[in-house]
Amino acid sequence: MTVIATRIQALTVETTPLDDVRHILPFTDARAPLVWLRKGEGIAGVGEALRLEFTGADRIAQASAAWKQLASVCTVNDPVRMPGTGLVAFGTFAFDDESSATSVLVVPQVVIGRREGRSWITRIRHSDDSSMPSAPHPQPFGAEYRLTMLPGALTREAYKRAVAVAADRIRGGELDKVVLARDLRAHLPAESDVRRALVELALGYPQCWTYAVDGMLGSSPETLVRVHRGTLDARVLAGTSARGRDAASDHDSATDLLRSTKDREEHAVAVRSVVRALAPHTSTLETSDEPFPLKLPNLWHLATDVSGTLSDGSGSLDLVAALHPTAAVAGTPTDVALRLIRELEPFDRERYAGPVGWIGADGDGEWAIALRGAQVSASGDITAYAGCGIMGDSVPERELAETSMKFRPITEAFQ
Repeated sequence: MTVIATRIQALTVETTPLDDVRHILPFTDARAPLVWLRKGEGIAGVGEALRLEFTGADRIAQASAAWKQLASVCTVNDPVRMPGTGLVAFGTFAFDDESSATSVLVVPQVVIGRREGRSWITRIRHSDDSSMPSAPHPQPFGAEYRLTMLPGALTREAYKRAVAVAADRIRGGELDKVVLARDLRAHLPAESDVRRALVELALGYPQCWTYAVDGMLGSSPETLVRVHRGTLDARVLAGTSARGRDAASDHDSATDLLRSTKDREEHAVAVRSVVRALAPHTSTLETSDEPFPLKLPNLWHLATDVSGTLSDGSGSLDLVAALHPTAAVAGTPTDVALRLIRELEPFDRERYAGPVGWIGADGDGEWAIALRGAQVSASGDITAYAGCGIMGDSVPERELAETSMKFRPITEAFQ
């Protein structure tokens, strides 16, 4: 069942140009930032003009429908007309249909944006309110802090046992692939400035999408889908290896990843799931001829880029609904993989590995998969997650080591 916590209300939206704002993070709330940032460009939100909440199996489809309804009754003045201007909502969605976590679309009161050297401010108010929100001022970051992430519900040894069980099930023909995650926990003291972690992520992983929506934050390397004026693109990541200690070993690590039968099979499964989901919505759809090694500060990924032309008028959330969950974060067949995840993971993933991003009034938007991240609760409890694609020949110790690599961005951001 889908729940909309706040009824649809008409909004008035005004976007105006700004002198170049080189850093948008300081404008956000220290405890509850709204951020979408890559290579120093993106959008940051302040306050809440409207909040829509959803649960259940149709949560993304219902969010798409609610957004279209909202956009149809809003008055938008947007002379800038760039991605992220005008009416915008930040969104984060639960991974599992059965999750207790709420999926949300948050329309801020104010959005500060920067793209291609141009900056803007968008103010949003209820149409029956005559006063526009005032412009925010950048605020200095709070005091530094250091947190230690501790094992959560699934210990290192328990994770290795879960991997062994999953690999055995795959060899037995029950499924082709499953993605298993483990968790780490910490607590953020009162008055701590969450933006400090976001600064570390944005500086350390500039090629990734640094995101923060309703307490879900991180830096994701994986573009679930991006829609702009009738075109789409996505980046599929599956298959991982560690970075080398020096240039020669680093090159060897990337080469070995490209030659790895296990990783290439895992990657091919993920690419097929994305192509299969997007094909009904497109007139043309192309993928990279071969997977390529994507270099991140802490690891290598096998990557494939997908691009296409929309043929059915779908907006970005319509495509998110069609794509989620991909084989890269769940497995295949999807229904079997999800059942095994529920069996072997002793926790609710909440929004980990779910869609996170933003959508505009015309349905265009940018969405990533909420990876390399953590959920920060209102009370300050932090739960971080990292997972690996398990195949029939997976080695538990290696999969455990891979999760440790994937935890690095978020653990280092809070250290």
